[in-house]
Amino acid sequence: MAKEIGIQEPDLSALDYSSVPQSVIDDAVTMATQMVGDSQEKLQLFVDQLLATYLEANDSDVVVFFNSGGWGWNMTEETPGWSSILDGIRLQLEKLGYRPLVLNYRRTGGGFTGCIREFVEGARRYPNKSRDLAERVAFLTDHIPDLRVIVAGESTGTVISDKTMVILKDRTEVFSIQTGTPFWHRPVVLERTLLMNSNGRGVDTFSYGNVPAMVWATVKGWLGMLGPEENPGNVLSWLRAPGHDYSWQYPGIHQAVTDFLDANFRGKD
Repeated sequence: MAKEIGIQEPDLSALDYSSVPQSVIDDAVTMATQMVGDSQEKLQLFVDQLLATYLEANDSDVVVFFNSGGWGWNMTEETPGWSSILDGIRLQLEKLGYRPLVLNYRRTGGGFTGCIREFVEGARRYPNKSRDLAERVAFLTDHIPDLRVIVAGESTGTVISDKTMVILKDRTEVFSIQTGTPFWHRPVVLERTLLMNSNGRGVDTFSYGNVPAMVWATVKGWLGMLGPEENPGNVLSWLRAPGHDYSWQYPGIHQAVTDFLDANFRGKD
């Protein structure tokens, strides 16, 4: 499953579906048919992912779907800043009495073809991939009573997160936490969304479209001229973007996230 679009973390490939109610299976087949068409291989894979996610989430009351930046195929260990934020979200939810589950949503298949499809889909603001994610979220909230969901995203992953929230705008059990949205995207920020385009240390040059600052920082990096006072951050690993760096270590990040969770999730019995 790790090579396909869908949930790549945790590993859900060895779960037993025998305990899944038939009504849930039937709904998974119906949704998969609507999403992937007549391909039996793709249909079975989609059904397996829905049912595996359902089983994994069935003992939780909050599920976090994480959308990585870049091409959208990173493991969380490859995004150390957001890995720390996800840990912080998990710990804060546990303090509030919840049983959280974090899922890493892979929106891009591997290889050159996957990159081309991601580029085309991203240029169109993710009409298909946001629907895919929204359907997965809706499937869980429809079948797991009182489940809440947080759609999280970093950098280019905020675009699909934002579009997913627009699709799910009437589902009050769905929230979003986003950092560093690209400057070309104009998000529709709902009241259930926390969007941070600054880590509290400096302005995110990628979010505010300060291309000259990004180019100059990149050139200085190539020439070995970056000093310790430079604001870290990069896009696609090679293009520096000062301020495009988000981690739980920044007071501006962990305080904003903690306040958001306290405001929207406090009161758990």
